[in-house]
Amino acid sequence: MGELKDRFKLKADALGVEIKEILKEHGSKKIGEVTLSQIYQGMRGITGLVSETSLLDANEGIRFRGYSIPELQEKLPKAPGGNEPLPEGLFYLMLIGELPTEADAQYVTSLLQRRSHVPNHVFAAIEALPVSSHPMTQFVTAIMALQTESSFAKRYAAGMNKKEYWDAAFDDSMDLIARLPRVAAYIYRRKYRNGDHIQPNGLLDWAGNFAHMMGYSNESFKELMRLYMTIHADHEAGNVSAHTTHLVGSALSDPYLSFAAGMNGLAGPLHGLANQEVIKWIFEMREALGVDLPSKEQIADYVKKTLSEGKVVPGYGHAVLRKTDPRFTAQMAFGKQHMPDDELVNTVWRVYDVVPDILKGLGKVKNPWPNVDAHSGALLVHYGMVEYEFYTVLFGVSRALGVLANLIWARALAFPLERPKSVTTDNVKQWLAGKEEIWGE
Repeated sequence: MGELKDRFKLKADALGVEIKEILKEHGSKKIGEVTLSQIYQGMRGITGLVSETSLLDANEGIRFRGYSIPELQEKLPKAPGGNEPLPEGLFYLMLIGELPTEADAQYVTSLLQRRSHVPNHVFAAIEALPVSSHPMTQFVTAIMALQTESSFAKRYAAGMNKKEYWDAAFDDSMDLIARLPRVAAYIYRRKYRNGDHIQPNGLLDWAGNFAHMMGYSNESFKELMRLYMTIHADHEAGNVSAHTTHLVGSALSDPYLSFAAGMNGLAGPLHGLANQEVIKWIFEMREALGVDLPSKEQIADYVKKTLSEGKVVPGYGHAVLRKTDPRFTAQMAFGKQHMPDDELVNTVWRVYDVVPDILKGLGKVKNPWPNVDAHSGALLVHYGMVEYEFYTVLFGVSRALGVLANLIWARALAFPLERPKSVTTDNVKQWLAGKEEIWGE
């Protein structure tokens, strides 16, 4: 692992010096103005975090180190005979800030292959849970069980110098990323395939091996996993899973504890659980209409009914994006190439043709366009993965790449404990009456 570590250390040292100079000269400047509504409404739009790995533009979508998803699909290394980017290459890009060569991506693959052994007690911890437990509950339990292997925790207890925090976080993060596919596949086979487990194939890439261990040998499904793991990997730092991982890590909790916390956030219906809500909604619509491929008119009527009942159309809208999510577009292109006649996939496309205009007609929706969750489930169902409760685990395995790369950077740059100021509503009322200054600590 020395070569990758050395490259990262050079980058981190250089950026650390640059940030110090920026803060020395410009630290007192304001970035926007915080309003009372922002304080009460989820801190929406407040610039308060630094994330080196990706940036979300309202109109262009996610960019990883400046590269859009179409550019990544073109420029990142591919598996032999494949067309989709290797997630290992994206991890290298997020960590180092430079596009990897094929050799760089293969090097990351080899690191993950060597570090992928999962101790038996982790499987025992999973088995201690009822099989009926939600896959995310099992997933987080397994991550917590893996924490016994934390290099960061052991070195910190032994008196680690703070300049070495990044090094221990690096080791933990690589180990955790390497082991997550094995853990997730074990949960899948335990819950949905009668515990008939499949051993890893040490010759496959990270995402390809994940597909293999889940029991999907189709080469195009491996390609889907490569695409899926790439486009779900990061979405700057303000989303719940990324922010939670960063927040818990800022207390110097090790990467296992930090990532487990982030995954508990991902399991929420307003975050990662949304992908299962989408496919569930489509299944319910088809059942209610009594057809496998509803017409656009039927879909429009069902959408209006959904909205009239005070419900949302899952998969549509995003806190930041103001155009169709490019991750949705990438999945649509995959579908047109690999499954153009699939009825469920075509239903997703027809929903896309109908829903934005209906939502725009309401006059209150800032973003009527589909996000990443609107499409992913239909692609998975095509290959036989109909167990939509598991989709968030797939999301979690992918999201590890971005949030853990960010965690390594946070320790390398010695980011401090995150501790924003909070106020009470009584303070706010006193301030509005001109009686009290509330913004100081």
